[in-house]
Amino acid sequence: MKPIMISAWCAGALLAAGFAAPAGAQDPTYARNLSAACFTCHGTDGRSAGGIPPSLAGQNKDYLLQQMKDFKAGKRPATIMHQQAKGYTDQELEAIAGYFAGVKAAPAAAAPSSMPMQGSY
Repeated sequence: MKPIMISAWCAGALLAAGFAAPAGAQDPTYARNLSAACFTCHGTDGRSAGGIPPSLAGQNKDYLLQQMKDFKAGKRPATIMHQQAKGYTDQELEAIAGYFAGVKAAPAAAAPSSMPMQGSY
């Protein structure tokens, strides 16, 4: 009977560990999804137009993580970044930093040119 109880306990512990695993371990798009909030200001995939605000794509992960932690802690002045950073856990900030570090640095995509209007409206 004792081996059965040990096996049941181990199975339960493994099952609980699966539920306790961070969402990032279960979803391969987790980090990109978290990072999507950054795209509004920092450009698609962290490639900002003209470098203002700075591009995040291709930056060093440790550097990005430290900057976000400094914003979160109020150690770095900001207009909105301190509010943004406070909305994430340290693990989420690490996932975001890892995502942008893994994106190849490149210029932002050019905005599409306006299409000439055809016909009368």
